[in-house]
Amino acid sequence: MTAPTKNKKLLAWVDEVVAMCKPDSVYWCDGSKAEYDTLMQGMVDSGLAIKLDEKKRPNSFHFRSDPSDVARVENRTYIASVKQEDAGPTNIWTDPVELKKTMRALYDGCMKGRTMYVIPFSMGPVGGPISKVGIELTDSAYVVCNMHIMTRVGTKVLDVLGENGDYIPCLHSVGKPLAEGEDDGGLWPCAPLEKKYISHFPEENLIWSYGSGYGGNALLGKKCLALRIASNMARNEGWMAEHMLILRLTSPEGKQYHIAAAFPSACGKTNLAMLQPTIEGWKCECVGDDIAWMKIGPDGRLRAINPESGFFGVAPGTSAASNPMALESIRENSIFTNCVVTDDNDIWWEDMGIECKGGIDWKGNPWKPGMVDADGNKIKGAHPNARFTAPAAQCPVICPDWEAPEGVPIDIFVFGGRRTKMMPLVHQAYSWDQGVFMGATAASEATAAALDVKGIRRDPMAMKPFIGYHVGDYFAHWFKMGDKMGDKAPKAFYVNWFRKNDEGKWLWPGFGDNARVLKWMCERVDGKVEAVETPIGYMPKPGDLDLTGLDIPAEDIAELLKVDVAAFKAEFEDLDSYMASVGDKLPERMKAQVAAYKQRLG
Repeated sequence: MTAPTKNKKLLAWVDEVVAMCKPDSVYWCDGSKAEYDTLMQGMVDSGLAIKLDEKKRPNSFHFRSDPSDVARVENRTYIASVKQEDAGPTNIWTDPVELKKTMRALYDGCMKGRTMYVIPFSMGPVGGPISKVGIELTDSAYVVCNMHIMTRVGTKVLDVLGENGDYIPCLHSVGKPLAEGEDDGGLWPCAPLEKKYISHFPEENLIWSYGSGYGGNALLGKKCLALRIASNMARNEGWMAEHMLILRLTSPEGKQYHIAAAFPSACGKTNLAMLQPTIEGWKCECVGDDIAWMKIGPDGRLRAINPESGFFGVAPGTSAASNPMALESIRENSIFTNCVVTDDNDIWWEDMGIECKGGIDWKGNPWKPGMVDADGNKIKGAHPNARFTAPAAQCPVICPDWEAPEGVPIDIFVFGGRRTKMMPLVHQAYSWDQGVFMGATAASEATAAALDVKGIRRDPMAMKPFIGYHVGDYFAHWFKMGDKMGDKAPKAFYVNWFRKNDEGKWLWPGFGDNARVLKWMCERVDGKVEAVETPIGYMPKPGDLDLTGLDIPAEDIAELLKVDVAAFKAEFEDLDSYMASVGDKLPERMKAQVAAYKQRLG
C-alpha cells in the first residue's frame, strides 16, 4: 500500500526494516474501527483469538499466550548506553554496537510469511505540548489491536508528524518467521526465552524488541517508551516521566486537588486510581492508573498527563469488592489474555468474586474450580499475570477532562509500600528534598516471588525496573525539578495501607476509606490542620483524621500513627547498604537527607 506520509526519515526507516526483516507485505495502520475489526476477525479465524459471548461481553476477545511468554522478561531487558556507567546498578547494560549486531542477525528475515504493520501512535493527546509521537513496526496483529486501545493510533498522528517531525522508533517482532504456506496453527507465536531481547538505546531514543508478543515486551508504547526511554528524555529536556497514577479529588465545597502516586506492585495502585470515597461529599475521578508525564507549566506548577489511552491491568484479584470501577471498565470492547474462558463463553479469574462452574484454563485445558495436580496443588485457571486491555474512556469515574492536552496541576505526590509492621499510616515530608528521600527509599516486604531478597526490597519511586539511566542521576533530576518549582512544588507524603497487629489483623480498612487519608493531605496543603512533628515527618494530630462512620478501636489508630524509633533505627544498616549500592553518583543532597533522618531518629 502507498505510504500515507512524506516524512523522509520515517520512509527511509521503514524501507531499512523491510530490507532486514523481509515481511511479505507492509500495512500502514489508520487507527479506524474497521481496521481493528478486520484484524481481530482475522485472528479469530486463525484460532489465535476467541470471541466472547456478545451479550455478556460485547466486542471482547480472549487470547492465550505461549506458557513461556506470560510476563515482562526483566532479565532479558537491556539499557544499551554508550558508557556502561550511564546505565547504573538498576539496569542490565550491554554494549549497543554488540547488541545491534546480535539483534540484526535475529531480525534478518524474521518477518517472512507475515505482514509488517506500521503503527503511528501518540503518547498523550495528539499534538499536545506534553505528548510524544512513536512509530512501532511489528509483525503482530495482536499488538496492533492492543495499541489501538492503549495509545492514540492513526493517520492523525502522521498529520502531526508532518514531513520533518521527529518520532521515537520502536521495532518489534515475535521472532517466528513462517515458511511458504505455513501458518501459526492457532498457536501464539514467539521465540524461546534465550532469544528474547527487550532493548533500549537511550542516546538514540530507540527501542528494539524481539521474541516476545506479550504485554510491555511488545506494546512498546507502554513501559519501554513511556518510562525507560521517556525518563531519559525527561531528564535531558527538564520534565518527568514517572510510574504514577493520577487522580482528582474534589471536596464538598467543589475544590479540586490532583494527586500523583507511586506504589510498587501489589500495593493497590489501580484501586487508588479508581477510588470510591467513603466520606460524604468527596468525589474521586481517575486521570490515569499507571504512568504520569509531567512538565512545568507557564504558571510554574507541575502539570501532568496520562500518556496512555487505556488500562492494561492485572486481572486476578480484580473484583467488585477490590475495584468495582475496573470491573465496570471491562464490560465491553476489551481484550483479555490468559484468563479462564467459561463454559458460557465469558471470562473469569481467581478472586473475581463471581462463581465459575468451569471452562478452559489459560493453557487451553478443561478446568473446574478445586482441580489439583499430581502433587495435590490447586491448579489456577487464570495465569497470575493474566491481563485485560480496556479503553480508559469506559471507566465510570474517568475524569471529564482527562485528555486535556495541557494536563492537570499536581498538588500532592504520594509514595508508599507494603509493610505489615513499623511504617505508619501516613506522614508528610518536611521539605521537597526529604520527599525525594522518602520516594527514593520506598520499600515493601519481600514476598515469595522475590526469594533472593531478605527483609525488605527498595523500589525508588516504584521505578526500579523502569529508570532508563543511572539511578543516582535520576535522584539528582528529582532534586533539580524541585529547585525549578520552588514553593510551587507538590507536597510529598508517604502512606502504608497494610499495617497488621500482632494477631495478623489489618489495622486499616483500606479501599474507599483511603480517601480519609487523602482528605488529611488536602487539608495539610490548604493549611487547614496542624500536624505533629516526628523524626520521620509531619503526622496527623489525634482527631484530625476523619473517621466518621468507622468503628476502629482507639488503640488501633494509635498503633497506625506510632513512630517506632527503635524499629526505624534497626533498618539503618539496610539503608546504608542501599545507598552505597547507588555508587559514586549518589547526590550529596541525598547523603544529607540520610544524615538528617538518622539525626532526627537519634
